[in-house]
Parts: sequence; structure tokens; C-alpha cells
Amino acid sequence: MSEPLENQPVIASTIADTVCSKLQNAIVEGIIPAGSKISEPALANEFGISRGPLREALSRLEACNLIERKPNVGARVVTLTRQHLVEIYFIRESLEGLAARQAAENMSDKDINELDVLLEKHQQQIKQDQSYYQKEGDMDFHFRIIKGSKNSHLIDMFSNDLYHLIRLYRYQFGMVSKRVPRAFVEHGQIVDAIRQHDGELAQFLMSRHIRSSRINVEKMLDEHLAITD
Repeated sequence: MSEPLENQPVIASTIADTVCSKLQNAIVEGIIPAGSKISEPALANEFGISRGPLREALSRLEACNLIERKPNVGARVVTLTRQHLVEIYFIRESLEGLAARQAAENMSDKDINELDVLLEKHQQQIKQDQSYYQKEGDMDFHFRIIKGSKNSHLIDMFSNDLYHLIRLYRYQFGMVSKRVPRAFVEHGQIVDAIRQHDGELAQFLMSRHIRSSRINVEKMLDEHLAITD
């Protein structure tokens, strides 16, 4: 049996980092279902830690909008709703469109070549299992475009407030669908516009891409809610 995290030679913030990362992935992937109650005693026991680092991890999850905490009620994983989805994707349509425009102006040839390599990896994955799972961070096409904008305020807004919530909807409702091949083609078109340093076209293509994704995810969420009602 592995030694409890708190007994390992790491500082408390590192414990909270580890627990937060594991819980983020579990929520995004649906292992901890949307809307489910968070039990602090159960999680503390599972990770072998005290309430202090666990509460720090939960505070971070609340800050990135994956859980909600209410007085005298406790913490729950966010509930997936159509209205919530639409609001998030409208924000994405504007923010990521702007990011693509600025990426076309600011990304270096090296940055763009790295995007090509990333898309090649994604293409191999799609060929293998017909899904379009993108790991977080630099393996995520959309995150790379945001970073490529070189706009620190845009990067901060996306990374801290929206990123994991966006991943939750994408992972659970957009990763495996008939739209996967088309979404990949659209990514390639966006990169081509960025390569040509055509900011207006890159913005248009990204906004249209997000809008199409929203329609697809809305449909899949509606089907999911109809089954669970």
C-alpha cells in the first residue's frame, strides 16, 4: 500500500496540487459525475490526507468552476445544463476568435510548425479510435491558440476561469461524435489562416468552428438529459 501523501516529503501546497489535478481529471472525465455531492471525509480517506490540503484543493476546483460550495449544504460537482453550455460557448466564440486573430499576428514560424506537429499527432489518434481526445495544456489545440495570441490577459482569463469547465463539456459530449473528422479539418484551416498571417480569416474560422461545436454538443447534451430525466 502506498504511503499517505502527507507522510511523503512534499510541502502541503504540493499535496493540494496533486489532489486538485486528480480531482480535476476525475470530474472532467465523468468519473465523479456532474451534480454529485463531494464528501470531504471520503476524499481525505481516499488520498490519505488531512482536511487542510483537501480543502485547499477544493477551493481551487471551486475557483475554476468545477465545483460549487454552499453554506450548510456542502460541495457538489457542477450540474451540466443547456443554458450553462450555451453561455460558455458564446464566450468561447468571442474569446477564441479574438485569440486566433492575435495568434495570426503574433505566432512565430516555429510556433506554427509546432501546431502542424500537434495536428499530425491528433490525426493519428483519430485514425486509431475515431475519438478526438486532447490532453490538457500544450496537447490541446485550442489552448495552444490561446497561448499563441501572446495576450496575457486573454490567456489568464481562459486558463483560470474557463478552461477546465470547457474541457468538461468537450470531453463528455464532444470527444466522440460524427463531427470529429470535420472538427479536425477545421483545425487545419485555422492553422493555414494563421500561417498566412490573415487575422480576419483566422478569427472568422475559429468563431465558426466554436459555433458548430456548440450546436453539436448541445444536441448530445439534450440527448443525455432526455435519457437521465
